[in-house]
Amino acid sequence: MQTISVVGLGKLGSPFLATCASRGFNVIGLDVNSYFVGLLNQGKAPVDEPNLTQLILKNRKNLKATSDYSEAVNNSDITFVIVPTPSTKKGTFSNAYVVSAVRQIGKVLAEKDKFHLVVVISTIMPESMDNEIIPVLENASGKKLNRDFGICYNPEFIALGSVIDNLLNPDFVMIGESDRKSGLILEKFYKKFCTNKPPIRRMNFVNAEISKLALNSYITTKISFANTLAQICEKVSGGDVDIVTSAIGQDSRIGSKYLKGALSYGGPCFPRDNRAFSSFANKVGVDAPLAKANDLVNEHTIDHIVKKLEKISVNKNCKIAILGLAYKPDTDVAEESAGVKIGNLLSKGGAKVYVWDPKAMPKTGDLISKRVIFARSMKDCVADADVIVIATPWEEFKKIKTNDLKHGSKPILLDCWRMLNPLKYKHVAQYRAIGLERFKIANE
Repeated sequence: MQTISVVGLGKLGSPFLATCASRGFNVIGLDVNSYFVGLLNQGKAPVDEPNLTQLILKNRKNLKATSDYSEAVNNSDITFVIVPTPSTKKGTFSNAYVVSAVRQIGKVLAEKDKFHLVVVISTIMPESMDNEIIPVLENASGKKLNRDFGICYNPEFIALGSVIDNLLNPDFVMIGESDRKSGLILEKFYKKFCTNKPPIRRMNFVNAEISKLALNSYITTKISFANTLAQICEKVSGGDVDIVTSAIGQDSRIGSKYLKGALSYGGPCFPRDNRAFSSFANKVGVDAPLAKANDLVNEHTIDHIVKKLEKISVNKNCKIAILGLAYKPDTDVAEESAGVKIGNLLSKGGAKVYVWDPKAMPKTGDLISKRVIFARSMKDCVADADVIVIATPWEEFKKIKTNDLKHGSKPILLDCWRMLNPLKYKHVAQYRAIGLERFKIANE
């Protein structure tokens, strides 16, 4: 049975480790965070991801965790590096954690006789593998690339909340390889790892590095276009963005994914990868107006909502309830989420803002204004609210009870994702939705 090691046990690393174990690999997880290591060795998930705890418990015999690089690398054939690459003020990524990890790996490889494959999964800037990561690994190990060890760049295309399924059933696998031998080793790994037999695209490093950023930047373009369509549909009689996007999504040149027409994109990937794409383009002397426009449209989408809501919240006694702080359902990540942005802007304007999210509230401390009030439950959040905003399409928000809404007047129920049946709330609320003509909130 092949043994692999995984450096970094965070949002992607822990699910990747557990999924590898479930596919029959022996797995050694490594993290400098001893708390994460301890949790995994106890059969507990270090991060919040659906089905992760069950997968760890079911496959405990195949996995363990450590903070010792020597133990992890010496006892494995392939080492996957999945550590953070934080954004810089220039819009690029810092490779500091990746460099630190590969330096430690190199020190172990210096004493290892057997050929070893290092695989970088962390998202990095183009030209990082050739110009920064490989030199560090060669210097630390004192060994020669493609003779004593191999290296691949293998970015994943996953979404938090569905990481395990995304890992097992990817649309494709992308491998940037140092040489044919290294690429083949990794290809064989994925043929055993994946359950859906995806296409495997092998290429050089720089093409893989560019492809990762380009793919996510292109997705932000689709989201931005759909959100623009939503605003157009709001302005015309009978307009319905879902009908429009459903129609154009049937064309194979477009496709239906990410054509929802709702709120801005957020999370740890799309915003920063789009900015990084633009930054790299500028670095090589190419303007990237589409990527820049995506950022502008994303900001405008939030402003569009807030300006409408501010017309109501002029009355400082107005209570606005925001349901959803996570950037998407089934995760506790609130980084650059629409709910957080809307809450911050409205509270800054003087509105009394209450928020509720099933998972994300404990992790929004540094992201959200101190003026925002955390509700104790969804019922508590919507009680006596003059405006209710569904900012994240959590399934539980479909269960808002009519009896929980403010009595005596019809609160505005703003359904940003068109989740609810308007007829259910016809007699107790003023139903409005992004992308429909019915989004008129005030005198416009």
